[in-house]
Amino acid sequence: MILDKIARNCPSFVQNFKIQRELLKGGLKSIVNTNYNKSTTAGRQTKVMAAPVKSWETYFNDNRDRLVQQYEKKYSKIENKREIASDLNRKVAMCQGDITKLEIDAIVNAANSSLLGGGGVDGAIHRGAGPKLKEECRTLNGCNVGEAKITNGYNLLAKHVIHTVGPQGEKPDLLKSCYNSSLQLLRNKKLRTVAFPCISTGVYGYPQEPAAHVALSTVRTFLEENKDSVDQVIFCLFLPEDVTIYENLLQVYFPVA
Repeated sequence: MILDKIARNCPSFVQNFKIQRELLKGGLKSIVNTNYNKSTTAGRQTKVMAAPVKSWETYFNDNRDRLVQQYEKKYSKIENKREIASDLNRKVAMCQGDITKLEIDAIVNAANSSLLGGGGVDGAIHRGAGPKLKEECRTLNGCNVGEAKITNGYNLLAKHVIHTVGPQGEKPDLLKSCYNSSLQLLRNKKLRTVAFPCISTGVYGYPQEPAAHVALSTVRTFLEENKDSVDQVIFCLFLPEDVTIYENLLQVYFPVA
C-alpha cells in the first residue's frame, strides 16, 4: 500500500493522517462503556458518551483473559508493576473515539503554542466548540511547551477545555509537565472529571509507547497524592495501536488483583 511506503519514510505524517481520517468519520466507539445518551446539536443527532465511563478495574475484569494473554505475548517478562490500589483503578478509564463527544467537566486539547487551533484533535475541538473558543484563546497570549491554560467549552459537551502544548520529539520531562499542569488546573478549578488525548504522538513525533508510559506514570502519581479531588481520568484514544498500548501498560501502572 502507498500508506505503508510513506510510513517507512515519514511515520509522524502517517500518524496524523490516520487521526485526521478517523476524525472525519465523526464516530465514537466506547471500549469501556456501551451506555450512550443521545443529544441534538445544531439539528444533528450525535452520540454522547455518559460520564463516568466504565472504570479500568471493571474493564480489565470483563476482559481479563484476553488482556493478560495480550500483555504476555508482547512482553517476555513482567515489568515492575505498581502496588495494587483498587480505589485508584476505579478512577481511571479508557475509551476509543472522538474526545469532543465526551460529556464531562474538562477535555484536554493537545494544542499548539498559539492556542488558536490546528490539525488533528486540536482542530476538532475548535470546530466543536465554535468561534467563541478562539476568541477566548486570543486573550490568553499563547502557551509555553509543557504548560496548560483553561477555557470554557462553549458548544462542546465538556464544560471546559484545558489546552496544553506538548513537546516536539521525545522529551519526557516536558511531556510529564503537560499532564501535571493539566491535572493541577483541574484540581485548582475544583473540576472532577477529565479526558486526555495522546499528547505529542501525532505530527510532533513522540513515540507512542514511551508517551503512554509518561502519561500513565504521571497520572498514577497525581492520583496517589490527590485521589479525593478527582473522580475520573479518562484516556481517550483514537488509533487501534494506542488502544493496545494502553491496555498493556495500564496493567503495569494500575494493576488489578
